Amino acid sequence: MNKKAKYILYLTSAVIIVTSIASFWAFAHAMRAETDVRYHSLQHLITGRLLKTLKDTETNAKNVFDEVGKNLDSPSAVIEALKSKTSLAPDVRGYFAAFTPKYFPEEGTWFEPYVHQTADSSDFVLTMVGSARHDYTRSDWYVRALEEDKGFWSDPYYYYDGTGISGHYTTFVAPVHDANGQLACVCGADITFEWLTRQMKQIDESYRKHPVLSDHRMMRNLDFYSVVIDKDGSTIVHPDNKDKPLIDEEVLAEMQKNQWGTMNLTVNGDPARLYYGPVEGLDWTLIIVTSRHDNMKPTLAIGMALLIVAVLSILAVWGICRTENHDEKN
Repeated sequence: MNKKAKYILYLTSAVIIVTSIASFWAFAHAMRAETDVRYHSLQHLITGRLLKTLKDTETNAKNVFDEVGKNLDSPSAVIEALKSKTSLAPDVRGYFAAFTPKYFPEEGTWFEPYVHQTADSSDFVLTMVGSARHDYTRSDWYVRALEEDKGFWSDPYYYYDGTGISGHYTTFVAPVHDANGQLACVCGADITFEWLTRQMKQIDESYRKHPVLSDHRMMRNLDFYSVVIDKDGSTIVHPDNKDKPLIDEEVLAEMQKNQWGTMNLTVNGDPARLYYGPVEGLDWTLIIVTSRHDNMKPTLAIGMALLIVAVLSILAVWGICRTENHDEKN
């Protein structure tokens, strides 16, 4: 092959390679942006549904608390008030009313009736949990209710008393005042991590066929799962058969600093891309966990197609140059 043919071959090959690389880079960048927009949109949808679920629980809890506020005449009236509306929210593990010390002198210093479900029954039973051993007035949620004088969700916690109600909880807490405006008690509605996890699974499933995911999949499964963590990184919601540890202190600090964002991590031994953002009004973060391999499927397919086209194009140019060179010799 003469110098002219070689020059044409090398120049054309270089143009093909550079064009292929530039095309691959542009497509990869566009696909990552498209995938990020898709999952951030999904994250906003899921966060909205989670907040609505919690808001429904708050509304039912306030109905119970209002009933307590209307029946502060006697301990028995309070207990009946707690029992009266439990059927409105059967998924709540229990309702309690933690009264200010000696509010009912005949009950002693602590009076905290707790109407709740047991682990093996949906029927509500009564347990008196206030005592010197369980001085609720020192609990963070009680102190916070006194300081803020408004409803809020407590930090997640583990409650253990050796009975069927031991477990991981978060509680909607609100102060209740008497007719004179004085604090009578702090009421709470307990929900378990297990219940929240079931709700999140249902929310996730409801969005797997949503247009934000189902349209233009481009070979991707677009599979995901949701995780909810609190401000110190403790896991509140995590799907079954997934290892609980997800993030370390450095990653948590990055999430808290950016509030909304994306991050690449290895989760359960697999490369994953995380989409995270705050849950409004709570010190929680919702994370959408996706597979980086799945996200990269269109990019890898286009990359392979560009490689094949580039190789075939270079071979075609080589063949043409060789033919031209042979014709010139003849």
